[in-house]
Amino acid sequence: MERRAVSKLVEINFDGIVGPSHNYAGLSLGNIASASHKGDPSYPRAAALQGIAKMRGNMERGLAQGYLLPLPRPNFSLLERLGVDEDTDRALRAAAWSASSMWTANAATVSPAPDTADGRCHLTPANLVTMLHRGQEWRDTQAQLKIAFGDRDHFAVHDAVPPSFGDEGAANHMRFCEGHGSKGVEVFVYGRPGGRFPARQHEQASRAVARLHDLDPAACVFIEQNPEAIEAGAFHNDVVAVANERVLFTHERAFADRQGAYDAIRAAFPALEVVEVPESAVSLAEAIKTYLFNAQLVTLSSGEIALVVPSECQESAAVWNWCENMLAGNGPIRKVIPVDVRQSMANGGGPACLRLRVVADPATVDARFLLDEQRAERIESIIAQTWPEQIDPADIGNEALAKTVIEAREALLAVLSLDELA
Repeated sequence: MERRAVSKLVEINFDGIVGPSHNYAGLSLGNIASASHKGDPSYPRAAALQGIAKMRGNMERGLAQGYLLPLPRPNFSLLERLGVDEDTDRALRAAAWSASSMWTANAATVSPAPDTADGRCHLTPANLVTMLHRGQEWRDTQAQLKIAFGDRDHFAVHDAVPPSFGDEGAANHMRFCEGHGSKGVEVFVYGRPGGRFPARQHEQASRAVARLHDLDPAACVFIEQNPEAIEAGAFHNDVVAVANERVLFTHERAFADRQGAYDAIRAAFPALEVVEVPESAVSLAEAIKTYLFNAQLVTLSSGEIALVVPSECQESAAVWNWCENMLAGNGPIRKVIPVDVRQSMANGGGPACLRLRVVADPATVDARFLLDEQRAERIESIIAQTWPEQIDPADIGNEALAKTVIEAREALLAVLSLDELA
């Protein structure tokens, strides 16, 4: 197929707005943070405002910022199909209330136009079949993607990979390039089943996405995640490794074959710069607890590369000492910026979980999904007025709460003129 000429491309971070049903039901097997906070009260309003504050910070640093909307919750269709009643396991009821779509790193896998044969940006929503509360998401996510990236001259939005092969989206995908608008090398990280916790990304799902996106096979690398990392709670690769342009920021124990992984990436992308955190400096357990690697690694308008980390990293002597030593050296990462996303962290998602990276010309994206100061103020106002302040575990299934959650989301859609998603 003939390649299209690409316009001015930039990396846009699409963050998920935390939904009004945000709660701690502990539904995610293998997610240590989620399990440890099961049954705690949650604070949806604070969670959503923390997310908007993070987005504002990105805008202030000169980064392009977009957002995706909460999905319809409770999912009454799911409850009906499962035959849920008052005697049903509470976990099934809670699944239909889950606000986990806020973690848009799992929304889709994205291949920018310079990487694809037809010169369009390709997006494949993740099927997320490993977990019930997430497997219900992809069609509603796809509906948003088809609006936000509806310009077919510049985007192609696919169906999810068939559910036999679990696909978790961009959380298991990295891209290396000399600049976001140049042709890149795409790295797909998968796990192998059989451990104590499920390996959520199937190798065949990754390979299917690469084929669907019509990528150059020579510019694709497939790497196995370290089973020890999965066992320790790294349920996605982005809990132990993150990439940006030429830089791979990774824990020593991220990949099953550490040196083989580096060699495979470098063979396809010789300019690779590896910033590796050794186990002796930050243990795998501490890296997962603080989500040092579940961070946004971004290129600022100055050209400097910055690491946006959860504020929990400052509270760990080992992690913060390593960060300070890194900045004192001459490595490619020149800034470390802590942000408060505690409500997300308590459910197992750091700054990286909350965003989907899309390299595109903002002029080709539906403007209703792009954040500016006016939209930020509107969103904050709706959240402050309508999002529940607190949800206790016993509240899940409550009719009054369901009404509040539905009306809050509808108010947000109305203020953003996105009523077609109602």
